[in-house]
Amino acid sequence: MNCWTRRQFGYLAGAACLTGLAPRVARSQAKSRVVVIGGGIGGATVARYLAAGAGTIEVTLVEPKLRYATCFFSSLYLAGMRSFESLTHGYETLAQRYGINVIHDAAATIDPVAKTVALKGGSKLPYDRLVLAPGIAFKFGAIEGYDQAATEIMPHAWIAGPQTELLRRQLESMEDGGLFLIVAPPNPFRCPPGPYERASLVAYYFKQFKPKSKILILDAKDSFFGQEVFQDAWARHYPGMIEWLPRQFTGGIKAVDVKHLSVETEGETFKAAVVNFIPPQMAGELTQQAGLADQSGWCPIEPTSFESKLQPGIHIIGDAINSGEMPKSAFLANSQAKVCAFAIAAALTGSDRFAPHLFNTCFTFLAADDAVSDSIAFEPTEGTIKISEILISQVGEDAERRRQVVQAANGWYAAFTHDVFG
Repeated sequence: MNCWTRRQFGYLAGAACLTGLAPRVARSQAKSRVVVIGGGIGGATVARYLAAGAGTIEVTLVEPKLRYATCFFSSLYLAGMRSFESLTHGYETLAQRYGINVIHDAAATIDPVAKTVALKGGSKLPYDRLVLAPGIAFKFGAIEGYDQAATEIMPHAWIAGPQTELLRRQLESMEDGGLFLIVAPPNPFRCPPGPYERASLVAYYFKQFKPKSKILILDAKDSFFGQEVFQDAWARHYPGMIEWLPRQFTGGIKAVDVKHLSVETEGETFKAAVVNFIPPQMAGELTQQAGLADQSGWCPIEPTSFESKLQPGIHIIGDAINSGEMPKSAFLANSQAKVCAFAIAAALTGSDRFAPHLFNTCFTFLAADDAVSDSIAFEPTEGTIKISEILISQVGEDAERRRQVVQAANGWYAAFTHDVFG
């Protein structure tokens, strides 16, 4: 394995080593109470790392779903390269091994004065510190014709689960020669490479089973992360199959017609066999209700503890935050969760405060035997978070190197999800 890949895995190893750095706390009879809302990557990680301390913090995790499906690697499922079950994870280990009180319910309201969370089931949870990991919400209504009901015809599949399975069924049932249309959202949004990886892997599926089919990406942007690498891969693997149209060419997305499976831009209307419409995004709904999001639609946080800048005692991690130069990714949610856990432990118990270590490792598949990756380190500075170092795959890398990244990616997924869910 080459030096570049070893360096990349150095970041992952650093994350794994944090497991052994559980907060050292002084025991006391009364346990501090931390409630975590949201059992995705960020929420499950912060709950696990807080519970892995010396037993002086009582951790409750609130998550309505019995099992969590990862959005990352879900395009492999669309391509027929992974089962949906392989993307799903339960909370049994967090409850049984770490003693986390897992409640399958949804938070309704937050009272920051009384320090309680009201659940939709009717109960209330008191807390000393509250962590929100609510993920994203969609700006339904931002595009004419695209509302919640439209997702059952034009799925976004940007929150893994039934939407992902629906999109897979639509792709399987479309006739060879049909058009698969992807609408890519404006920045910022969850997983910047995601729409273009999805196009790549659906093209891989089409190449095998529906070789006459085409893919069209209508983008709300004029450029995207990793553009040169993607377009190089499309030319090599799927010549003539994928077309990308930027906003400057189309004038932007104006409306959709669910009945006719069409998307209207400023100058043209495009009709497709399957439409994957990924809407504009904002922080999860609970943050909006609780006044934790600002005018940007995202939540401002203190970058060394992830405590809200708008409400003391409440921490926010993951895709919902305004995170400076950090993209919205699962690995960063995991990294933020660890920093947040240590900061909360220090505040509640007087344990050591660790310097923040924030980094991202991301793998992106272009074909079954072709994958790329990036490793980015971040540091808090001047009240925000900025990139301090970046290593990214480049155009022109040899095939063997790309195959090694494929192998590394599969190992990474297993190790990463084990770190989160046990």
